[in-house]
Amino acid sequence: MNKSQLIDAVAEHAELPKAVVAKVLSATFDVVPLAVAAGDPVTIPGFGTFETVERAERTGRNPQTGAELRIPASKAPKFRPGGAFKVLVADSKSPVTATA
Repeated sequence: MNKSQLIDAVAEHAELPKAVVAKVLSATFDVVPLAVAAGDPVTIPGFGTFETVERAERTGRNPQTGAELRIPASKAPKFRPGGAFKVLVADSKSPVTATA
């Protein structure tokens, strides 16, 4: 599902105009990464949590030469699905659009 399909589905489900849904989703997609980048987790009950994780420096290997190389410490975004999300995915038997 791409962004325009998501807008269509949410607009239909919420019985709202597509233009309103598009503005809300665009604002959400702008705000969530900014909050996570600032170190603030974003939790949406029943859906999941977006957060920043710190990866420690580690040693890796070049797959072509086998030579060891240093992989520097870094920060990365992480998503942890909520309980309801996990249950819905685990119980789904076919790729049908959910109507919660």
